[in-house]
Amino acid sequence: MDTLVERAVSAVDPFSHAFLENPYPHHEAFREAGPVVWLEHYGIWAMARHQEVRDALTDWQTYCSGAGVGLSDFRKEPPWRPPSIVLEADPPLHTRTRAVLTRILSPAAISVLRETLMREAESLVERLLARREFDGIADLAEAYPLKVFPDSVGIAEQGRENLLPYGSMVFNGFGPRNDLFDKAMCNAGPVRDWIMSKCSRAALAPNGLGMQIFRAVDAGELTEAEAGMLVRSFLSAGVDTTVYGLGNALYCFATYPQQWTILRENPSLIRLAFEEVLRFEAPVQTFFRTTTRSVDVGGVHLGEGEKVLLFLAAANRDPRRWERPDEFDVKRRATGHMTFGTGIHGCVGQAVARLEAEAVFGALAKRVTAFELTGEPMLRLNNTLRGRDTLPLRLVPA
Repeated sequence: MDTLVERAVSAVDPFSHAFLENPYPHHEAFREAGPVVWLEHYGIWAMARHQEVRDALTDWQTYCSGAGVGLSDFRKEPPWRPPSIVLEADPPLHTRTRAVLTRILSPAAISVLRETLMREAESLVERLLARREFDGIADLAEAYPLKVFPDSVGIAEQGRENLLPYGSMVFNGFGPRNDLFDKAMCNAGPVRDWIMSKCSRAALAPNGLGMQIFRAVDAGELTEAEAGMLVRSFLSAGVDTTVYGLGNALYCFATYPQQWTILRENPSLIRLAFEEVLRFEAPVQTFFRTTTRSVDVGGVHLGEGEKVLLFLAAANRDPRRWERPDEFDVKRRATGHMTFGTGIHGCVGQAVARLEAEAVFGALAKRVTAFELTGEPMLRLNNTLRGRDTLPLRLVPA
C-alpha cells in the first residue's frame, strides 16, 4: 500500500502586503517545502513548482474553474458579479464559448490589427521622445493599451477611464476580501454600470472584435446574452494584464540596461524578450482551481471540493524547470512559462498582448538607446497581478 507523506504547512498569508511587495523568497520556500503546501491562514492548498502547476492547469477534469478561479467557492457563496462564461466555466459551456473567442483572437485573425498597432506605437514613442522624461506606467504602459485595445474591440472613447478601475475590481476580486479588494470596490456601481453598457450590440462599432462576437449569435453559436458576457470578458482581461506586462518590461529594461542593449543590437529578439519578461516578472501571479475529486499530489492527499492556489510566478522561476531562473536574459527561450496559463483555459487573448508588446518595443528599439530611472518605482499592490504604480523614466534617444 502506498504511504501518504505528511503535508507541508505554512502560516504565510500570500495576500498580505509584505508578501505581495516581495513574493519571490516566499515562492522559493513554497517550492522547497513540497509539491503541495497547506496554507493554514485560508485553509487551502498551494502549488508552486512548475510541474505541479502545469499538471493542475491541464487537468480540468480534476481541477475545475467552474467553482471560480479565485478564493471564493461559487458553490458556497455568490460571486460579486455574474461568473465569466469562459474563465470561470468548464466544458461543455466553455468549449462552445471558447471556440468563438479562439477564432476571433487567433494570430491570423488579429494580424489585420498589426499595421494600426505599429502606427500607434510609433506615434506614442515620438511624443515620449519629445518629452524625454515621463512616467512609464501612466504615459506608456497604460496609455497604449487603453487606446489600441478598446479601439480594436469597438468601444467608444468616452468613459474609457472606467476600464482600469474595473480591471482592478476583477483581479483583486480573485483574492480574499481584504483592504485591496475593499479599495478596488469603492466605486463599483458606476464602473460596473458603464462596463455593462458597453457589452451590447448597439454600443459596439460595426467592424470591431466585439461585433464579431455578435456575428456568432447570428450564426447560431451563441445567445445574445452570452455574446454580451464575452464582450465583458474582453474588457475584464484585455487591458490590465497588458498594462502590467508592458510596465514590467519597461522596469526590466531600465533595471537591466545591458539586456536592452542586446535587444537593440538584435531586434529579432523582441518576441523572445517579452516572453522572458512574462516569465521573470509575471504580471499574472496566481489563479485558483477547485478539486472535483480526491487526488494525491506527490504523496499528499487532497480531498474533493478543496481550493488550490496555483503560483504561476513561482512556477516560472522553478530551478527544476529553468537554468538560472532568477536571472533576466532576453536570449532565453522562455517557452513553457505559466503566465498565460496552459491547457483549455490558457489566455485566449495572448496573441493580442504579444502583438501590442512587439509594436511598442519595436518602436522603442529603433529610437531609444537606454531607459534611465529618475526616481524610485512604486509598486501597485493587487491580489492577483504584479506591477508598478509609477515608473519615472528618462529616455536616451538613439
